[in-house]
Amino acid sequence: MKKITIYTTSTCPYCQMAKEYLKQEKLAYTEVDISKNPDKAQEMIQKSKQMGVPVLVIGKTIIVGFDKEAIKKALK
Repeated sequence: MKKITIYTTSTCPYCQMAKEYLKQEKLAYTEVDISKNPDKAQEMIQKSKQMGVPVLVIGKTIIVGFDKEAIKKALK
């Protein structure tokens, strides 16, 4: 199983959708709320080259936004 990290904010509806999808698929993940941790926000920007959330890191794959197909592909 690949490690899944999701960078979120508490006000992001797409973050909520992504987390719900991961829960439905019974996938364990680590959530990082960047609104509470500026260092982690910088880490996310360095990894994704984006400032928007959600950003999912699945293994070595970076997915910006909530994209079910990209998540499925990254988990293979």
